[in-house]
Amino acid sequence: MQNQLEGIVIRTRPYGETNKIVTLFTKEAGKITCMARGAKKPASRLAAITQPFTHGVFSIYKGRGMGTLQAGDQLESLRHIREDIMATAYASYVTELIDRLTEQDEPQPAIYDMLYQALHAIADGYDPEAITLFVEWKMLRVAGLTPTLHECANCGATEGEFAFSFQELGFLCHRCFHLDRYIIRLSPALVKLIRTFYFVPIERVGALTLKKESKTLLKQIVRTIYEEQAGIRLKSRSFLEQLERTPEFFPEPKKDIPEGD
Repeated sequence: MQNQLEGIVIRTRPYGETNKIVTLFTKEAGKITCMARGAKKPASRLAAITQPFTHGVFSIYKGRGMGTLQAGDQLESLRHIREDIMATAYASYVTELIDRLTEQDEPQPAIYDMLYQALHAIADGYDPEAITLFVEWKMLRVAGLTPTLHECANCGATEGEFAFSFQELGFLCHRCFHLDRYIIRLSPALVKLIRTFYFVPIERVGALTLKKESKTLLKQIVRTIYEEQAGIRLKSRSFLEQLERTPEFFPEPKKDIPEGD
């Protein structure tokens, strides 16, 4: 059976001397993996369409086993991502996280839309670190992790000072701080930011300006949740953290993504 699917290339790996195994995240069918025969040859008609982060329409023959990529029409190459080392690093982290947390052949249009918007925002020069934080917080639910962020995880209070507790997996209000000696205290602006990342669709947030310290703390919290609660640490994270420690590879973004009042 042959299908025409709109999708984005999220992973490729070589297979033999001339072939690639390509993982696509598609609008209609979710994540699918297929063989692209001859795609490693520079003159192959599949060479361009199987580049990482390429957005296209793919013709896939699906039999009993792995599908075969027969042809494709490129809609966008998102070439800027591949030409900028920081954009590549963050986009690779985003695609690896989505690849790690999703199952094959399971339609998930909301995740497809988020991936599409995130990669386009990175390609358009928005802060890739902030975009990646969006994806990390949004994907917690997909990982089966549902932190309590709308109220205190212990008493249900919605007003007051809040801190994050890994022990309670969510916010604790100031009345319940005594329950966890390792809480991370949060300003009202940070509480609002975490709720924005977790609850608000990326397209509704608009241009956001995040302080470096805010991004560092929010990244520390969400990645600790993935590690401690789900045992997930991505391969692309080590390279990303190495770049983040190297100032010359970490210029200010062309466009910021509103920290709030």
